Amino acid sequence: MTTKSTPGRKQAPAADNTGTEAAARVADVLLLFAGGPQYLGVSAISRELGLSKAVVYRILQSLVSREMLATDPGVSGYRLGPAAAALGASALRRFDARIVATPILRRLRDETGETTTLSGLVGDERVYLDQFESPREIKMTVEVGRRFPLYAGSSGKVILAFLPEERREVVLHRPLTPLTDRTITDEAGLRAALAEIGREGVAVSLGERQAGAGSVAAPLYGPDGEVHGSISICGPQYRFTPEAIERYRDLIRTASQEIRDNWTWLRAGES
Repeated sequence: MTTKSTPGRKQAPAADNTGTEAAARVADVLLLFAGGPQYLGVSAISRELGLSKAVVYRILQSLVSREMLATDPGVSGYRLGPAAAALGASALRRFDARIVATPILRRLRDETGETTTLSGLVGDERVYLDQFESPREIKMTVEVGRRFPLYAGSSGKVILAFLPEERREVVLHRPLTPLTDRTITDEAGLRAALAEIGREGVAVSLGERQAGAGSVAAPLYGPDGEVHGSISICGPQYRFTPEAIERYRDLIRTASQEIRDNWTWLRAGES
């Protein structure tokens, strides 16, 4: 049988498609470890990604051989290995936003006495990239590298509020699973909250993502004018009084603009 090709369109070899699909599967497996529990087994990965156990097992063994994943004696499942940790550390060192944000977030930590954080946008979620811990005995800390939804908490909502409309709509049309009893889970309520954030340029959360935690966040804009993440001031909710929140609003706005200006200057200097 003769296969006819569409005029003017170059057909990719089947092997290319197969290679692309295989690479995507490997990436999907690694991303599960980035956002999920510390240990994952073959069955759990198979269910989550809809792949056969045989395929998952082959991928895992390949990643273990390259130290991207590892196993521990007496523990069922796989965890991220030293090569993955080295890759992540290298990425953070080379991330422009982290370079320019670090001194500003340290200063913000010293000015407020609370923990300050940097989050990056990853797909339709966010991940903590760095934190500068409060010197206080009672403080809030975050799990760097863990992924969170955009609809819960100030760091996520402020990103969601300033995403392009088509990307925002994708998130809003998904089920909104509550993380605490204060998480906004109805679409209309979340849309109203995002509209207010759009007007104010700042998001506030009191126990929405983590019970007992308060935070104020601002978007992290890149030189391209797009939102790439967020910065926040966070701590125990009882310290986030109306007076403190109002002060933090002004501080986080100024810090956000300063990071944007410095990032733009850094990129201009590299070109």
